[in-house]
Amino acid sequence: MDSQNDEEAPLVSGEDRKVRGGKSYTRDVHILSISFLLIFLAYGAAQNLETTVNKDLGTISLGILYVSFMFCSMVASLVVRLMGSKNALVLGTTGYWLFVAANLKPSWFTMVPASLYLGFAASIIWVGQGTYLTSIARSHAKDHGLHEGSVIGVFNGEFWAMFACHQLFGNLITLALLKDGKEGSTSGTTLLMLVFLFSMTLGTILMFFIRKIDGEDGKEPVGSPVGLVDSLISLPRMIITPLLDIRMLLIVPLLAYSGLQQAFVWAEFTKEIVTPAIGVSGVGGAMAVYGALDAVCSMTAGRFTSGLSSITFIVSGGAVAQASVFLWLLLGYRQTSGVLGTAYPLLMAAILGIGDGILNTQISALLALLFKHDTEGAFAQLKVWQSAAIAIVFFLSPYISLQAMLIVMLVMICVSLLSFLFLALKVENVFTHDE
Repeated sequence: MDSQNDEEAPLVSGEDRKVRGGKSYTRDVHILSISFLLIFLAYGAAQNLETTVNKDLGTISLGILYVSFMFCSMVASLVVRLMGSKNALVLGTTGYWLFVAANLKPSWFTMVPASLYLGFAASIIWVGQGTYLTSIARSHAKDHGLHEGSVIGVFNGEFWAMFACHQLFGNLITLALLKDGKEGSTSGTTLLMLVFLFSMTLGTILMFFIRKIDGEDGKEPVGSPVGLVDSLISLPRMIITPLLDIRMLLIVPLLAYSGLQQAFVWAEFTKEIVTPAIGVSGVGGAMAVYGALDAVCSMTAGRFTSGLSSITFIVSGGAVAQASVFLWLLLGYRQTSGVLGTAYPLLMAAILGIGDGILNTQISALLALLFKHDTEGAFAQLKVWQSAAIAIVFFLSPYISLQAMLIVMLVMICVSLLSFLFLALKVENVFTHDE
C-alpha cells in the first residue's frame, strides 16, 4: 500500500538533511500569524456578542454559519487546490469582513447571506492556512537540513499562539469600548464594529505579503490537463477517499471533539458558569484568561512537538486537563461568593484554554505528518468535523441541560482519546527512528 510505504520512510531523508542554505520561511509565518490575529480578534469578539446584541437573529446566524461551514468544507480542498493556498487565504478574509460589516445593520436580509458566505470563506481560509503552513514548514526543513516534524511543530506553535491572542485582545477592545454597559446600544456597537472592520482591513492587506509557494503540495501545476470539469467529476472521490484511510477514521473523533470543546466554551461555559458567578461583564475577562493560556500553551506545545510519540503524550495531557474541568463541574462545583467565586471560573477558563491550545497545535501537526500527499483533503476533514460539532452545539444548546452537555463532553473525550491512542500504537514504528 503506497501510503503505508510513505509513512514508513523517514520524515527527512539523509539527502534532505544536508544544509542547503535556502531561503527562510519564518517571515511568512510571522506575517500569516499577525494577519490572522488582526482578522480574528475582530471576528471572535463580534461572534461573542452575537447572541447578546442580536438575540435570536444572532443565534440563528451562527447556526447557519457553521452549517454552511460544514458543507463548504467538503469542497474546500478542491477550491484550494485549484486556486492555490495564498489566493484562498486572501479570498477567505472577505467573508469575515462582510460578516462584521453586516452587523452594522443587522437584519435577516444582511446577516443570513453574510453567514452563508462566511461559511464558504471560512472553509477555504482554514484549509488554505493548514496547507500553506505545512508547505512552508516542509520547505524550510528541507532547505535548512532540519527535522521536518520539529519545524512543523514550531511553525504551528507560533501560529496558534498568535491566533489564540485574538481572544485576549479582542475581548479587551470590547471591554474598553463597551465599558459603560452599552452592549445593546446602537452607538456603542457601531463604534466597535467600525474598529473591528479597520483591524480586518489591515489583516487582509497584510495577507497579500505572504509569498506564494512553488510546487505547493496537491496544487495542480500550471498547464495541467486536469480541468475544472474533471475536478468536479472527481469531487465525490476527493471527499470520500480520506475517510477510507483507517488513520483518518481513527482521528475523526478527536477532530469532532476539538470543535465540541470550543463550542462548549462559547455556548455553555460563558452562559452557565461565568455569567452567574461574575456577571456579564466578567465574560470578557474570563475569555481573555482563556485566550492568554491558549496562546502560551500553543507556543509551548509546538516547541515540544517532534513526531507521533510527542504528539500522543501532549494530546493525552490536554485531554486529561479538560476532563478534570468537566468532572469538577459535573460532580463537585458549587457557585460561591467572594474571591473563590471569582477565581474558580477563571481557573476553569485557564485550564480549558490550555486544552484548546494543545488540540490546535497537535492536530495540525498530526495531519501534516500523516497525510503528506493530501494536505488539503486532511485539513478539509478537520473543518468538516469541527464545524459539524460546533453547529450541533449551537442548535441543541437551548434544549439540553448543562449536566447533559458535560456527560456528552466526557464521553467524547474518552472515545476520541482511546481512538487516538489506538492510532498511535498502530503506527508507532513510523517515527521511532526520528525521535
